Amino acid sequence: MNTVLLTIAAYLIGSISFAVVVSKIYGLDDPRTYGSGNPGATNVLRSGSKKAAIWTLVGDAFKGWLAVWLTIHFADRLGADDTTIALVALAVFLGHLWPVFFRFAGGKGVATAAGVLLALNVWLGLATLVTWAVVAYAFRYSSLAALIASLFAPFYYGLLFGVEPQFFAVVVMCGLLIWRHAKNIGNLLAGKESRIGSKSRPAAAKKK
Repeated sequence: MNTVLLTIAAYLIGSISFAVVVSKIYGLDDPRTYGSGNPGATNVLRSGSKKAAIWTLVGDAFKGWLAVWLTIHFADRLGADDTTIALVALAVFLGHLWPVFFRFAGGKGVATAAGVLLALNVWLGLATLVTWAVVAYAFRYSSLAALIASLFAPFYYGLLFGVEPQFFAVVVMCGLLIWRHAKNIGNLLAGKESRIGSKSRPAAAKKK
């Protein structure tokens, strides 16, 4: 029973879209209406507000970290085993992708995934973040950095801990993250992908 409740709670935490919330606080346009239309930090940065983008990044990462860290930290009291932790990790990520509070229209999950990985193990999270940073710095494509980091994260986990329930959660999470970047993959191949910090434009999904 605790596993079900913890999983639901994690999903609800993940459903808080900081891109939308922070944009409202700063008086910015809804991030779903410009740029890529994705409610995430990279798209919020296209609004021209670096502070809003930073707070979005921090918020989305924090919710992923919080749900998993609380489950691990209070595992004995909550009766949470490795399977429960894995389900919580996946649920908070799914909440970001399909948030119940925002009509199931969420982001791609990069920051939230980073938070989840940091909570599972700080070295796992740091290794993945360094991979993202190196690729992002070298090529200036957030999507490409996320894709490469997603491929490496399961490898890092398996190298550090072997195959266990959390490993499968990481594999599914990274698989979904890559799937959510399907359009970006097409744009990268076509040379049409926006670089980090590029100016905003109306979201294609919002055109009539």
